[in-house]
Amino acid sequence: MIKIVIGENEAGQRVDRFLRKYLGGAPLSMVYRILRKDLKVNGRRVHEDAQLAPGDEITLYLTEEQLGKIARSPKKKPAARRQFRIAYEDDQVLIVNKPKGLLVHGDAREKSNTLANQVCGYLQEKGEYDPARERTFAPAPVNRIDRNTSGLVIFGKTAEALRQLTKLIRERDRIRKFYLAIAAGTIDSELVLTGALSKDKETNRVRIVEAAEGHAAAAGQAEGQVDIKPGATTQPAETHVRPVRPGRRVSLIEAELITGRTHQIRVHLAGAGHPLAGDPKYGDPKVNEDCRRYGVSSQLLHAYRLEFGELDQPLDKLSGKTVEAKPPKVFEQIEKELING
Repeated sequence: MIKIVIGENEAGQRVDRFLRKYLGGAPLSMVYRILRKDLKVNGRRVHEDAQLAPGDEITLYLTEEQLGKIARSPKKKPAARRQFRIAYEDDQVLIVNKPKGLLVHGDAREKSNTLANQVCGYLQEKGEYDPARERTFAPAPVNRIDRNTSGLVIFGKTAEALRQLTKLIRERDRIRKFYLAIAAGTIDSELVLTGALSKDKETNRVRIVEAAEGHAAAAGQAEGQVDIKPGATTQPAETHVRPVRPGRRVSLIEAELITGRTHQIRVHLAGAGHPLAGDPKYGDPKVNEDCRRYGVSSQLLHAYRLEFGELDQPLDKLSGKTVEAKPPKVFEQIEKELING
């Protein structure tokens, strides 16, 4: 017989979802059989949709040997050299400045040295996260930026903070996200870029497939001329671009994400005729060649500012705050020589 006491970070979820995570090595049929026959919460049988609360005691009528074969083993995250800098931290939230070249989550080629693993390792060292105790929860990011985009990423340190932050990111009105970028050409007035985006999973390229009146559908293409693969989905997108330092060849700009889609800033600016400097996928080869003199081989894009509105508990310490992170030094170098020069 196994007893599990539910903590704060494992509360608030359905018992079946908790069990599916806890018994990560068991097939679904076994999970639901255990739920029906071999599980009680506070001494009583419960339905699969019962909500768990802090302090609830789950009893599993399994032997240690049976559990060992199907339970998710509590593994300490592998030690990884910390590459991020802390921009803000309280007991619920951690906001970090991610360097260019580091994945937020793992992919097929890189699974261990990721920002998510580095943050979990940092919180383990602080004693704020123990995977042996919290088997169904791990601190996680609520926004995601590309490997070669640097800047601010928000992590929820507790389950409730993670739920609330995820909800706010979806609602878009109380967390504003701003980027600094260097784009091709002269941008000396505000641009409002719209148009639905579609991603080709095979090529990992995104295209504008439906543009608002007055905007190009894609670089070099008119609206209605972009082929959509069968089954592809489109998502509406909106980016506001403001000039910071206009130049002749390139301009330093601020871009605010009204929506948050894959490659959104990169694709919208390319569609407007101002691709990001250094961008190998959507960029201008001549501008990219200029940038190679500075060691730049990817888009010059940095998530530099977050503005928070009035937030409720447990996020109230962030209410009204602005969190910023300086861009990489190459921004300043290119600004001085390519924009001012």
